[in-house]
Amino acid sequence: MNFHPAPRQLAFIKSLLFILALLPFGRLALFTYTDQLGANPVEFITRNTGDWTLYFLCLTLAVTPLRRLSKWNWLIKLRRMLGLFVFFYASLHFTTFLWFDHFFDVSEMLADVIKRPFITVGFTAFVLLIPLAVTSTNGMVRRLGGRRWQWLHRLIYVIAALGILHYWWMKAGKNDFEQPLIFGLIVAGLLLVRAYWAWQKRKDMQALAGTMM
Repeated sequence: MNFHPAPRQLAFIKSLLFILALLPFGRLALFTYTDQLGANPVEFITRNTGDWTLYFLCLTLAVTPLRRLSKWNWLIKLRRMLGLFVFFYASLHFTTFLWFDHFFDVSEMLADVIKRPFITVGFTAFVLLIPLAVTSTNGMVRRLGGRRWQWLHRLIYVIAALGILHYWWMKAGKNDFEQPLIFGLIVAGLLLVRAYWAWQKRKDMQALAGTMM
């Protein structure tokens, strides 16, 4: 189906996506206010914000494959918002760790980061997300230049791998690998599709160059 939304329709889609993306946060706030977080509220908040970080990470990585397969080029205009929601939920995840686990004691928090590998990996992924969020505006694209901006935002692939590793190691302590495996397969599939397209493009360019010689 060839669907190209008009500007007003696209604005509606963006608004609807924004509201839907905030629903998990609204649910979390409601559960906190009504004391429905269970016996371990910190674990509930940590798990919930971490899961939604990975959900939005997968959605962000899925935009380009969906755009290419469906020919809906307008989908690319949703990627920035999805990427910023990755950072939003990752920030909530990190704030929970810094606030409830360490009560804003930065030195204690950094010691924990160094001591426990799965936290080291998760913290690294969060730090790498910061420059992507900061440079997400059109103004920053112009300042950096398109090529440098693209190279910087390829960090999302590293962040995705670190995020999966963080989740895997965290679940390894409970011998529960089902969810990390599902997330890992989804991210691996999305990255392999991109790698295949990059290889195919390079192959086509080499073939074209050969015919011009």
